Amino acid sequence: MTIESSKTLGGIGAILLLFGIFPYINYFGIIELVGLILVFVALYQFGAYYNERGIFNFALYGVITTIVGVAAAIGIFLTVAWSSLTSLIQQLYPSWDGTWTGLSALSGMTPNTNAINVNTIINFAIAAIVVFVIAWVFAIISAYFYRRSLKLMSSKTTVGLFGTAGILLLIGAILLVVLIGAIIIWIGILVLAIAFFTIKPHQAPMAAAAATPPPSAPTPV
Repeated sequence: MTIESSKTLGGIGAILLLFGIFPYINYFGIIELVGLILVFVALYQFGAYYNERGIFNFALYGVITTIVGVAAAIGIFLTVAWSSLTSLIQQLYPSWDGTWTGLSALSGMTPNTNAINVNTIINFAIAAIVVFVIAWVFAIISAYFYRRSLKLMSSKTTVGLFGTAGILLLIGAILLVVLIGAIIIWIGILVLAIAFFTIKPHQAPMAAAAATPPPSAPTPV
């Protein structure tokens, strides 16, 4: 493992994360997954090189928090919002057999808007808001951990762009309630890619260099 190989892995991984937003390039999230793996490998290697486990650990906490948040949001949607959604479709299309494969047959039919129960719409809207808030809160927590990881990277590599990327990711997560949040996150990933390629190799890890005492002066005779 060398600094050059690690920064190349991280830079390429961040670039793949950038292109992952384009649906015609990113099939089933494969591009983003590969990019995320490369970034994590790079962070792990830098953590080992600088003897700073927090670089990788905080990033890992961020991913775990993201997975938990997504699972919680999906679970709530399936248990609450899903039943409201199916009920709403059945009210709009009484002839629907209840199977999702049969939705294609409803494309040419006129929905029966007069049969809509207002309570069904309200329940679905509340459930959707709850799911969004949960996902949003977990996104902020995840971004906080990513910020901690990149702050350590900035300190160890002396590349300030890592700290900037971490701040942008956190601000973007907070502002996800509006469209600009996703744009800021994308810019943060772009800054992260630049930060990886900006790293200059050191002759020795800072931690090791700081731990090595300077040579003592010769004892006068």
